[in-house]
Amino acid sequence: MKIRLDSIDAVKNFVNKVNLYSGDIDIVSGRYTIDAKSIMGIFSLDLSKPLTVVIHDKSEEDKFRADMADIIVE
Repeated sequence: MKIRLDSIDAVKNFVNKVNLYSGDIDIVSGRYTIDAKSIMGIFSLDLSKPLTVVIHDKSEEDKFRADMADIIVE
């Protein structure tokens, strides 16, 4: 799914929420894949474009969609 993180506060809130999940979640931007739980990793990406989120534990996908509804752009 695609998300948009367009401010520092959006990134902080996203990382805080993602850290509540036990499974691995990655963000893909171009050829780069980083851990979604890493605030420094996210700030190293081009945040002017939508980012792709990969949830490795599919049982958490519905909860993630509900938690992140405000930033999902699909």
